[in-house]
Order: sequence, then structure tokens, then C-alpha cells
Amino acid sequence: MTSTEDLIRQQAIEWALSSQEADFAGWDGLVRWLEADPRHTDAYDRAMAAGNVIPDLAAIAAPVLPQPANDEDRAAPRSSSRRGWMYGAIAASVLAIVAVPVWQMRPQPYAVATAIGETESIQLADGSRILLNGGTLITLDRRDIRFARLESGEALFEVRHNASDPFVVETGDVRLVDAGTAFNVIRNDTSLDVAVSEGVVIVNPERENVQLPAGRRARVDNVTDQVTVSAIPIDQVGSWRSGQLSFADTPLADVAAALERGLGARIAVAPAISARPFSGVIQIRGRGAQAVASIAPVLGTRAVRRGDGWELIGSDANP
Repeated sequence: MTSTEDLIRQQAIEWALSSQEADFAGWDGLVRWLEADPRHTDAYDRAMAAGNVIPDLAAIAAPVLPQPANDEDRAAPRSSSRRGWMYGAIAASVLAIVAVPVWQMRPQPYAVATAIGETESIQLADGSRILLNGGTLITLDRRDIRFARLESGEALFEVRHNASDPFVVETGDVRLVDAGTAFNVIRNDTSLDVAVSEGVVIVNPERENVQLPAGRRARVDNVTDQVTVSAIPIDQVGSWRSGQLSFADTPLADVAAALERGLGARIAVAPAISARPFSGVIQIRGRGAQAVASIAPVLGTRAVRRGDGWELIGSDANP
């Protein structure tokens, strides 16, 4: 194995361990790392799978031996030694399971990520389907196929309805319960957007209990938790699948995020115009990163190159 592959394997193990911590907050960094090299995703899957095949790591980690009270200063931190032991165990297991298909070895739960500009379809055992837009990270559990956690990005859920076992989507501190069959969810830094094309989705049934029938959408502000409900044409729900993005009084920051997911180009928005609303339809099918320059005027902006991405600025602003 080359030194580069060794480094990738070590990084993957660190990500696998970190992402299983209860207070892990590095999902954005994990997505960027996964997107940086196709080998990263395979390495991460193997690391996660290795952790799964080690029987109850927490239970069999080196036990803490009884210790006299006056020996407190000599006690090694348990969390540090335990993490080190787990790292070594996973590292050994990664090498042992290289020949096993990654999908079969995926742990429970497991993460699926897409790079910006790419999409993926996930078929669940109950007949439900989840379509991931670009730049999306979702966590699933093969022991509970009626649950998903959307960490970031956009996903369309086509759910096989079961009144006795509703499908649940968690994202941030918001809980969505399916009472129908099809809905689109977008999670970004500022808000959560849920739009329904079939059936009913219940937003936070234990709290606000907002019921969204087909043709309705809800925006949940990440800071205030305020829920705003509005109408949406059913054919616009999940329209990104056809390469058509529809917006109605949408802040430019959210428009840029949608374009980023679909075009595969990093797009920032100047703070002065990030909240400016935009309404309209933008066609992106068959278009790549270079299309940002021609799309910008439609938004009333200009696109300026910034490193390997773009920034949208006011049409009369200096670069």
C-alpha cells in the first residue's frame, strides 16, 4: 500500500471515529473530505464497516482496573486510551475486510454522501426511495429502514406509506413524520425547507404539529424556530430532478446553494445581497460550473471568480 493510501486510510478511521461521537459537529468538513477524492468515500465506508464488525467496541475495550484513591494522579484518561484502542482495532479490521463488498459491510447506521453536481438514488427494503441532490449527506440505519437523518443538502423522499409505522426524517432539531408519500427536504445553514407533493407531512408533531398537505411547504428558521407555511405548485416539488429550479421570493443565498448542488460549482454570495429575494425558474439540465456566469444576470447579479469557485455580487458592485 502506498503512503498516500495509508494516509487516506488513517484519515478515514479518524473521521469514522469522530462522526460516531454524540456531539460531532464536523459534518461540513466530512463532506468536503469525501468530495476531495473518490478514494475517500471507499476508505470511509471500510472504516465504518470495520467498526461495525468489531463486537461491541465499547463493551470489550480495555477495562478500568480498581485503583487506590491515592493513585489518582497516575490514572490515564480512559477516553483517550479507549479511542486509541478502537483506532487500532478498526485499522486492523479495515485491512481484513478489503475484499468484502462495501455495501454489504455498511454499518448500522451508515452515511451516504454526494458531491456537488452529482445525484444518487437509494432504494430501501420496504419499497421507499430517497433521491439525493448534490452536496448532500444523509444517515440511514439498516436496522430501522423507516428512519433517516438529513445532515445537510437536499433529498426527495418517496415513501411507502404505513400508518402503523410512519417514516421519520430528522434534520437538525426538527422531526418530520410522513403521513403521505412524497416530499422534498432542504437543509442549509439558515433554514429548513419542506415541500409536499403527495399525502401529508407533519412538522414536529410533539411541538408545533404543523400538517403540510400536498401543495404546501414550510420554512423553519434555524435561529428562531419560526415556521412559515406557504403554497407551492406540486410540479415544482423536487423539480431539481428534471434540471429545473423554481424559486418564489427565495433569498439569493438559498438560490446560490441550489445552483451549487446542481451545477457542481462552489458559489458564494456577497453579504450585502445574500438576503435579496428572487422569483423565477432557472434551467440547469446539461449545464456545468461555467453556466454560473450566464445565470448571474438573471438573478440581477454578476459572477466573479474566487479561487476555484464563484461569488455573486451586485450588478453595480466593484469586483
